[in-house]
Amino acid sequence: MSDPVIRVENLGKRYKLGLLHHDLLAEKITRGLKLAGGGLLRLFSSNGRKLERATNNQNIISNSGFKNQNSAPTDGFIWALRNVSFEVKRGEVVGIIGRNGAGKSTLLKILTGITEPTEGKARLKGRVGSLLEVGTGFHQELTGRENIFLNGAILGMRRAEIKKKFDEIVEFSGVEKFIDTAVKRYSSGMYVRLAFAVAAHLEPEILLVDEVLAVGDAAFQKKCLGKIGDVAKEGRTVLFVSHNMPTIQNLCRRVLLLSDGEPLREGQTQEILDQYFRSMLPQDSGKTPLTEIMNRTGNGRIKLTSFHVEGLDGNATNIVFTGMSVVFVFSYECACDYPRNVNVCLSMRASNGQLLFVLYNSYQGQIFKTVPQKGEFCCRIDKFPFTPGRYGVSSRVVVDGQEADWPRSNIGYIDVVNGDFYGTGNRGYEGRVPFLVQGDWKVR
Repeated sequence: MSDPVIRVENLGKRYKLGLLHHDLLAEKITRGLKLAGGGLLRLFSSNGRKLERATNNQNIISNSGFKNQNSAPTDGFIWALRNVSFEVKRGEVVGIIGRNGAGKSTLLKILTGITEPTEGKARLKGRVGSLLEVGTGFHQELTGRENIFLNGAILGMRRAEIKKKFDEIVEFSGVEKFIDTAVKRYSSGMYVRLAFAVAAHLEPEILLVDEVLAVGDAAFQKKCLGKIGDVAKEGRTVLFVSHNMPTIQNLCRRVLLLSDGEPLREGQTQEILDQYFRSMLPQDSGKTPLTEIMNRTGNGRIKLTSFHVEGLDGNATNIVFTGMSVVFVFSYECACDYPRNVNVCLSMRASNGQLLFVLYNSYQGQIFKTVPQKGEFCCRIDKFPFTPGRYGVSSRVVVDGQEADWPRSNIGYIDVVNGDFYGTGNRGYEGRVPFLVQGDWKVR
C-alpha cells in the first residue's frame, strides 16, 4: 500500500481558443500500436511530445517539448488543466470532483493516453482500464462480442484471458440478446452497460471511471457501484469522477477537488465535500424572503418575513448532511404588541409532495407565552435523519389558538447529502428510505 501506482507531477493541458482539438499523429499511432499489441518504448511527434511505455508495465505520460513554463495565461489559449500533482496508492479509491469545466475529464483523458499533456508528467504502474465518455474504446461497426475482444486486446490481455471472462461480462451487462448486434444500434444505456462490464471484468490494475453511470437505470447504477467496491477490495486502484456526491462519499476515502483546471484541495472525503458544497452556495446571506408570498392565510398578528437554515458554524446554508445538527430559522414581525401563546410549526415534504413530519413547539411543551415584536423562531434538530434528496420546508404560526400566518406552499428547500449519521462510517440501509433512525441494541 505504500508504493504509489499513480503519480502525477505538475500536469497541465493547454488548448488554443476557437479551434477544435484534433488528434495528434502520436496519439493515432499509439492507439494503433495498442490494437496491434505493439511494444514500442517511446513515441515522438514533431513537437517533442512523447508517450513512454516502460518494460515493467509502467506507463509514463509526459511532454518534453513544451518550453513555456510561465504560469500567466497566453493570449488565444486556455488552460484546461494546470499545476496538478497527486499520488494514489495501490487499492485506493480516490474521487475527483469539481464544477463543470474544472478539468476532471481532461485529467482522465491524459491518464488514459487519449490526449497528451502540454506540461508535466504522469506515471501509472499496471494495466489501465477506463470508462470515459459513452463509446470511448468501442468501434461502432463491430458487434458487442467483437468489442469485448477488442477492448481486451487494448488492455493487453490474451485471447484466452478474455474468453475466460466473456460469459461473466455478458451476464453482468444484461445485453445477451444483442451481443452479436453492431453496437451502433445499441441505446446509450446498453452501450454503457457493456462498456462498464468490459472495463470492470477484464481485471485492470487501475480503473479510471468518468461520469457515465448516470446513463444507466437505477438498478444498474447500484450494480456498477457494487462492482467498483469489489474492485477496490481486490486491491486494485480506482479514480472516480462524479457529480453524485453520495456516491463519492460511499466509495471514496480521499477526494481531489479541482477548480478552473487547478487543484483546490485534497484530503479526507467529508472535509473536501463540505468545502465543495460551501463554494456552491450563493454569496448572499442565504435567506429566502417571504414577504412577497401572496398565497397565505391568517389574521396577520404575526407574519413570517424570511427563512434560512444554519449549519454547525452558524452560517446560512441549504446543504445539510445526514446526521448533522441543523437549525431552521424563521424571521417574523408582529402587527400588535407582544402577542401571547405563540405556536409555530415546522413541516417538511419530499420532492413528490409526501408530508414527512409536522413539528409544533407545543408538542414538546415549549409554547412561547409572549414574543418580541420582531425576531426569529428557531428550531434545532440534532442528528438530522433524512437521507439524500431535496426537501421542501413549510411553516405556520398560531397566536392564542387562531391562525396568524400560513404560507400555503413550500417557503424554502434544503438539499440533503449523505453524512455519518451513526458515527461509525456505515451509511446505513442503501435502499430508498426517507430517513434513518437510531436505536440501542443488546441481547438479553
